[in-house]
Amino acid sequence: MLIVMWIRSVLAYPASFVLMLVSSILVTVTDFIAVLMMFSHITSFGGFSLAEMALLYATASIALGTADLVTGSIERVGERIRTGSFDAYLIRPVPAFLQTAADGFALRRLGRPLQAGTVLVIALSNIDVDWTAARVLMLAVSFVAGSVIFAALFALGGAFQFISVDSAELANSVTYGGQALTQFPLTIFGKEIVRAVTFVVPLAFVNYYPVLYVLGKPAPLGLPSWIGLLSPLVAVAMVALASLAWRGGLRRYRSTGS
Repeated sequence: MLIVMWIRSVLAYPASFVLMLVSSILVTVTDFIAVLMMFSHITSFGGFSLAEMALLYATASIALGTADLVTGSIERVGERIRTGSFDAYLIRPVPAFLQTAADGFALRRLGRPLQAGTVLVIALSNIDVDWTAARVLMLAVSFVAGSVIFAALFALGGAFQFISVDSAELANSVTYGGQALTQFPLTIFGKEIVRAVTFVVPLAFVNYYPVLYVLGKPAPLGLPSWIGLLSPLVAVAMVALASLAWRGGLRRYRSTGS
């Protein structure tokens, strides 16, 4: 109901909504323009062609954009704790997590996945890939798994704010910063970074390993080429971890009394 209420309030002013949506799209377009400018001087980057880079960019942006649309409001939980407004969530017969995610639902966040979807169509029409059933399924599943992984990271960031109220920017460095990282071939950042985003914060499973599988490229660190198939399992594990962290945060929560 909260989401419906926010959508109705936004659509009550359609011109304003369209302007906000267009501005959101334009902001995300600048990221891809940087990629285009880079390829005006080179033909390959980290072993990826322009079309393959476009696929990386699109899959990362769609995953983050979808997660941001659904769970992005959780990044403001620290503000609600500080002002005491979080208390209202605890006395309603709806899980606090769902209320936090739905409150302030911003339909303008559709801009990122819409723009990335356009890039995806262009990328797929220019990539030379032997489309087997496994590769098609892997690409489709990666959108869901990647979105879930980012959503879990939003939830983990929100849970951490029960301990450190003013840590929203730290959480953003993992989510939005993670998208900026995964839109490039991870091997350009060195083996230590690749290990970190594989075994510590599994951002590589958002899109990098699935895209490697789709393109038939070898995985780094001597990992098997089918490692991208583990993305759904990683997503499930991240949801379980985020759920435990959120519940732990709720148990630690003490009202400000304001």
